[in-house]
Amino acid sequence: MSFVEESIFIPINDVDQLHLKRFYSDPHGIPLFLIHGSIENGKIFYTSSGKGLAPYLAKEGFDVFVVDLRGRGKSTPQVDKHATHGLTNTMEEDIPAVVEKIKEIKGDVPQHWISHSWGGVSLLGYLAKKSNAVNLKSMVFFAAKRHISIRTLRKFYLIDVLWNIMGRFAVWRNGYLPAVRIKMGADNESARCYKETNDWVYQTKWLDWRDQFDYAAALQNADLPPILSVTGAGDKVLGHPTDCMYLLNEIKARNYEFKILGREAGNLQDYDHINILTHPDAAKDQFPMTKDWILQNN
Repeated sequence: MSFVEESIFIPINDVDQLHLKRFYSDPHGIPLFLIHGSIENGKIFYTSSGKGLAPYLAKEGFDVFVVDLRGRGKSTPQVDKHATHGLTNTMEEDIPAVVEKIKEIKGDVPQHWISHSWGGVSLLGYLAKKSNAVNLKSMVFFAAKRHISIRTLRKFYLIDVLWNIMGRFAVWRNGYLPAVRIKMGADNESARCYKETNDWVYQTKWLDWRDQFDYAAALQNADLPPILSVTGAGDKVLGHPTDCMYLLNEIKARNYEFKILGREAGNLQDYDHINILTHPDAAKDQFPMTKDWILQNN
């Protein structure tokens, strides 16, 4: 089945605008909001040749909206040393703007949200303060973690050395994290986004930087929708199963399923942090699982 794709631009202020990529074969399909993680953009969900989770779901009849968060992807202006936004802007301005744009296009109908990696933290951060602002039926997390608690040599190298020490130096030298140039990620991060993300990765308690608002406590008392949280058996650091479960336990999720995707569980691959969404076999493994979860909870 073919699908239509279009770009929508959402002004956030006098300077910034978000790029929202829409995929659909049925314009009346169930609306899905897809959000990427740190040092990446919306293209984790699609390729220029029409592959990926977003095109897959569009072909299945869903109306799919993929955001490029501020300064990433085709959102403008691009991140540079002048960028001042942080995670608070993502949670309190960017996500609400996308939710309202979807409502404007679709009406106030039930939505389903899908995230990769840190995108899940951003969605939960929004819901901690605005849990009743949207008719949300379910969420799907791909490799979502907030705090990295594991202690391994690989974690020490990737997080403590590359991300923390070298990342801090790169931000100090450039005024932002040039993740693309230093081959750390698929897109760059503002200095503030990097700092706030780094703070939460290391902090055991999930507290706001400004007023110590306790996100975990708020989410424990929120009426959250059913959550499907999946990670790959080959994801050894950035979405380690221990830390994905840490997040679910932290928010005291009551209605959830947690799956580790790997050959031992009957999957075609031992998926890692990125190819859980980009491997060709994902269209046979976790993409149908995502579709079924949405239909089951619609």
